[in-house]
Amino acid sequence: VQLQASGGGLAQAGGSLTLSCVVSGGPFSNYAMGWYRQPPGRGREFVASINKFGDSSWYSDSVKGRFTISRDNAKNTVYLQMTNLKPDDTARYYCGAAPRTGYTNYEKHYKLWGPGTLVTVSS
Repeated sequence: VQLQASGGGLAQAGGSLTLSCVVSGGPFSNYAMGWYRQPPGRGREFVASINKFGDSSWYSDSVKGRFTISRDNAKNTVYLQMTNLKPDDTARYYCGAAPRTGYTNYEKHYKLWGPGTLVTVSS
């Protein structure tokens, strides 16, 4: 199973970006999916997670109300819509797959990871 994230880039503060993560080689609908990020010089942190059905999700307090996670099981893709971006959102963003039904913010639940996509927000 492989995960490939895309959609990162440079955005201005207050702007928007949408990240995508395509899962190939495995049963996408069996996985809860999550987004994590690693800001420069810091550890990886939880951003958002969605259950395998796509009808329940959870967000970190730092992005709640600004970011939306969604998934399309027919396209084997999970999305992260990011709005009202802030310079503190600058990070490499990773998608992860957890072989479970429900969403989770516990990093060890995620068994598969993609290489990440870089998001830079300028002030």
